[in-house]
Amino acid sequence: MAGIFGDNKFKLGLFGVNCSASCTFSNAPERWPAEWDEIVEVVQLSDRAGIEFTLPIARWRALGESYVWRRSFETFTQAAALAALTKNINIVVTAHVPLIQPVYAAKSIITVDHVSKGRAAINLVCGWNAQEFAMHGVHLDGDRRYEQGDEWVEIFNKLMEGGPDFDWDGEFYHLKHLTTDPLPVQKPRPPIISAASSSTGQDFAARRADVLFTAVHNYDATRETVSRLQGLAAKYNRKPAIFVETAFVVRPTRKEAEDFYYYMAEEHADPEALAYFQSRKIETLASATAKADIEVDRNIVENMRNPRNGSQKYAGHFPGMHLCLGTPDDVVEEMQRMHALGLDGTAVVMLNYKNELPYFIEEVLPRMERAGLRNPFKGA
Repeated sequence: MAGIFGDNKFKLGLFGVNCSASCTFSNAPERWPAEWDEIVEVVQLSDRAGIEFTLPIARWRALGESYVWRRSFETFTQAAALAALTKNINIVVTAHVPLIQPVYAAKSIITVDHVSKGRAAINLVCGWNAQEFAMHGVHLDGDRRYEQGDEWVEIFNKLMEGGPDFDWDGEFYHLKHLTTDPLPVQKPRPPIISAASSSTGQDFAARRADVLFTAVHNYDATRETVSRLQGLAAKYNRKPAIFVETAFVVRPTRKEAEDFYYYMAEEHADPEALAYFQSRKIETLASATAKADIEVDRNIVENMRNPRNGSQKYAGHFPGMHLCLGTPDDVVEEMQRMHALGLDGTAVVMLNYKNELPYFIEEVLPRMERAGLRNPFKGA
């Protein structure tokens, strides 16, 4: 398929446009409002420009009392709507494993795959915010969530194969007479995406995902993480694409970009959102991650407890998210460095997509083509 697995050396996607404030801990008045018409507008703009995917965040409540994620659209129903309104872009749904039963997920993602004519993908999240799961009467076990994820994927994959009805009697699921019709357009199934920052998360993603998302703490750590992920996946005869999330602040001059970044991420930072996020993340750390015996887990623990000692310069910057700041030439040079680390692409975060994405498309994409990171886009 095109899109996520297309020919571009460095691929791009929209991240979190279904949620208010997206992935910025900022109270700046122009922050992303997540209005439906504007979501459609920026996704269709990306579709016409050849941006590869749109990846939503599955959220059920705000970060504490903050505006961040207070407003959000459910990802399966959003995906079906966006699939009917676009022609090229990969439409991703995000599913919380403990909340979305695999039989339901299979039927839903197949529906999106047919509506989109083979552009669907699914992002699996094994969970981290216990308060969200309590809304559904579900207890989140930080140590066993990836074990449940493994069983979930086994059921999901078997349903995608078709064939006669089957029963499933596992540790987490006890299901009878499983079947689904129609089968997906994509064979053997739509791609699976998974975030992979902790050691346990990376192990799960290496086994199960076609696209892995990981965090950027510094260049050396990222190079080591990419190498580790590739090695883990190779044990299972797999070669997934590896992506990160990146906050983009692109302006005609570097000073304008730096000033705006300070304005949104420091002057208008939302420290309550950050504190809530940190507390929930620490609360559900797996035992292996909390022990911090290996480098990736030490980075996670340090970044959660002392974010400003790591990659986070300002309180309004999302922990573990890379920053691409400056002129169009500056950010293209940074993406060249990211590609040289072994990364296949990034999900794009902006304070306000409607305000900032047109300039990015007009000025950055042509420079990426000239740098050899992307090919001229020819739509469907």
